[in-house]
Amino acid sequence: MRARVDFRRLALGLAAPLLALFVAFVLTSIILLLAGDPVAGVWGQLVKAPRPRVITNMLNEAVVFYLSATAVAIGFRMNLFNIGVEGQYRIAAFAAAVFAGQGYLPGWLNILVSLLIAMAVGGLWAGIAGWLKVARGVSEVISTIMLNAISGGVVAFLLARVAATVEGTNVTNTPTLPQDSWLAGFAWVPGATNRVYTLILLSAVVGLVYWVLLSRTRFGFDLRAAGASETAAIASGVNVKRMVVTTMVISGMVAGLVGMPLLFGQDHSFGTTFQPGLGFAGIGIALIGRNHPIGIAVGSLLWAYLNQQSNPLQTAVGVAPELVAIIQGVIVLAVVIAYELIRRLNVRLEQAAVSRQLAGAERPAAVLTSNATSNAPGETR
Repeated sequence: MRARVDFRRLALGLAAPLLALFVAFVLTSIILLLAGDPVAGVWGQLVKAPRPRVITNMLNEAVVFYLSATAVAIGFRMNLFNIGVEGQYRIAAFAAAVFAGQGYLPGWLNILVSLLIAMAVGGLWAGIAGWLKVARGVSEVISTIMLNAISGGVVAFLLARVAATVEGTNVTNTPTLPQDSWLAGFAWVPGATNRVYTLILLSAVVGLVYWVLLSRTRFGFDLRAAGASETAAIASGVNVKRMVVTTMVISGMVAGLVGMPLLFGQDHSFGTTFQPGLGFAGIGIALIGRNHPIGIAVGSLLWAYLNQQSNPLQTAVGVAPELVAIIQGVIVLAVVIAYELIRRLNVRLEQAAVSRQLAGAERPAAVLTSNATSNAPGETR
């Protein structure tokens, strides 16, 4: 039996991203006009094909963004707002860098154990927020924001005590990783002098596990059910409190991996110059990707591409560097608005379809009732 294609669902699925792009284009153009910037010049630069080195940089940024957005999306699927990915990945990266920098283990074994340490630290740090929510009723939004600040202070305090002294610089870093723990990367982009992070493979594995866990397991069903309706989940036998803590821990474990491509593929130590802001970028990217692994990948590439366009927009077009942040924010708003409009349209179409079906079913029933009444035994006409 052939599966029937739902053309309406397919059309609505395509309409949402197209509407989001249109809304983002219109709003960004209006902002550019109000700011006095050249609209044609900005869009011309944004659609220009990037150079090989820029493509590699974009892929590398997308690898990190993908891990961050996936960590956020895990919480979103259960209506948990893990705003603490920023603090979780930084404290996890610090712990992994301290261990890996000692060189206790050789090569890949050092890397693998460091990844496990990062996941454990990130999961434990996020688990604090989960425990506070189920044990004390503290909103995870408040607790994760506060834990961001606490993790920053803890990392700064400990970094000052384990930092390696570097002559002639104000940069504070953990000891540099042994060279057998450096990951050289892949020469995937022809003509580029830089390489794609080796741990792009880690992002792919995380995305696959995320999809399987959420879509193909009982745990994923329980997680989504608890996020959709806590009352219904409890009625079906789901331990919602345990699910909250577990979800936050898993989200934190993925968050702990965010800094690993940077640690092993670029910086080879953790310090004051370690890239900040990745956790907050993940929130926007998860919204753009609608918490879907493929959508998050597209959102990560788009976010990274816009980041890479910041310098060309300043030098070639002469616009302010804040423009990129404005465009990213507009895209997030456009996606949220577009998908909400399409969702409401889909609900109305489904309600109209159900009404038509009910009306069609009532007519034959009314006719049968009329005939039965008129032809009732013993009744004179």
